[in-house]
Amino acid sequence: MHNADNSNVLQRLADSAERLAYNAHWNPTQCADSQMRIARDGRWFHQGRVIEKPALVQFFSRLLRREGDQYFLITPVEKLTIEVEDAPFVSIAVAVQGSDSEQAVYVTTNLGDTVVVSAEHPLHVETDPDTQEPSPYVSIGNNLAVLLQRSDFYQLVDCAEERIVDGQRVMGVYSQGIFYSLGQL
Repeated sequence: MHNADNSNVLQRLADSAERLAYNAHWNPTQCADSQMRIARDGRWFHQGRVIEKPALVQFFSRLLRREGDQYFLITPVEKLTIEVEDAPFVSIAVAVQGSDSEQAVYVTTNLGDTVVVSAEHPLHVETDPDTQEPSPYVSIGNNLAVLLQRSDFYQLVDCAEERIVDGQRVMGVYSQGIFYSLGQL
């Protein structure tokens, strides 16, 4: 189990909340295709080429919105479609602080934002019906999510405990007093 430094985590949470609170009320009339794609591994592409500048990806990520199954980059005057292969963000670190039902799970994204798994940012796991491979996600608001990379998911599995939920034996973790199922046993 990895413990996070309190002051560092609190500052990252505050910075992330400010950055992720972009104005979702913009409703431009001009629509087009951005010719951009976010790969499953979190890399951003424009016209088939990787966007190498982190500051540019950070800027575009602030404009990202999801409506139904479609993703858009929204500015006050333009709404551009963007292809997202899975989730627009990928975890780069998971930190677990505390223990049992009092613990908190922190997720840091590939863009440096940190959120705490909570009622506001819930964790859920989707299982591929064909391969039975789990895909864990944490909501970051505005219908957007972070895909937990395999090593981060396994770190949570390492901290997991068994519970009976709706008559099913599951493994899961607590964060902010809420139990999140990682999968059935």
